[in-house]
Amino acid sequence: MRDSADGGPPRGTIAVAGEAIVDIVPAAARGYWEFAPGGSPANVAVGLARLDVSARMLARLADDLLGRRLRDHLTVNGVDLTHAVEADQASSLAIVELADDGQASYDFRVDGTADWQWTADELSGALDDGPAGPVVAVHSGSLALTTPPGAEVLRELMATAVDTATVSYDPNFRPLLMDSPAEVLPGVHELLGLADVVKVSEEDLAWLHPGREPGDVVGEWLELGPAVVVVTLGANGVLAGTASGLHSVLPGRKVDVVDTVGAGDSFSAALLAGLHRRGLLGATAREELYRIDRAALDGVLGEAVTAAAITCSRHGADPPTRAELDAEA
Repeated sequence: MRDSADGGPPRGTIAVAGEAIVDIVPAAARGYWEFAPGGSPANVAVGLARLDVSARMLARLADDLLGRRLRDHLTVNGVDLTHAVEADQASSLAIVELADDGQASYDFRVDGTADWQWTADELSGALDDGPAGPVVAVHSGSLALTTPPGAEVLRELMATAVDTATVSYDPNFRPLLMDSPAEVLPGVHELLGLADVVKVSEEDLAWLHPGREPGDVVGEWLELGPAVVVVTLGANGVLAGTASGLHSVLPGRKVDVVDTVGAGDSFSAALLAGLHRRGLLGATAREELYRIDRAALDGVLGEAVTAAAITCSRHGADPPTRAELDAEA
């Protein structure tokens, strides 16, 4: 495990595949709503770019008012949209409700919208080398891998990526738009068999495996093939296990919570950025990733917990920059 010589990330791009959704969120003024860029994969891509990691977004962006705003948001944040598709369908919407403690819940307007209509031809060359070097990791999850007809196309992309890149998976379940846990589980197991890095929330596990302890599920999932499985515990921090037998539990960081929108995505971005900075992404680094040591694991987890906490301290999916993260280290 190593940092690059100049302290920045090594060359290489992380490709993020999936939805870019417009969030309709409660505004500070009671009774009003705001439109904000969102979608778990898009949030991860923005989070990576703000952490000075080359990020390539594989998304279908509508050529409508909202889709153009999403494209502008990704571009302004430095996300590479070379392989994004200009889609004929409308943009997807997520309606966000915030509880008194800032916890977010979601409703969706996604029938027939742009994000789910992938074809294999649209992803041709999506993992080719670019100006920043080769694609060293592919991340996906949430609705993109479960919503037809495009889900199967993206799953095939993940399977193809195994030969050349680290595969990262965040289930990020949305029960309103998914089948029962029993029906979803086989697809989860399929993706766990492809993934090197898995991040899942405590809430996700409670839905998929009601009554099970997160630590027990981590052990079960590691047996299916990942190098690292991480469970976020909200304010209580994080627990993780590795294929080499390491187990780690880190506390959360105290923060005045504004809302939790995008916190898990900021965690995922910082997790991948930390692994990248330590030279642990890419097919040639797979053996090193599977042998990750305690110092590297806890270092990466600590950075990810901090990134999520910073996001919780401000409104909406607003991940930290590298400078902001370093200032809180």
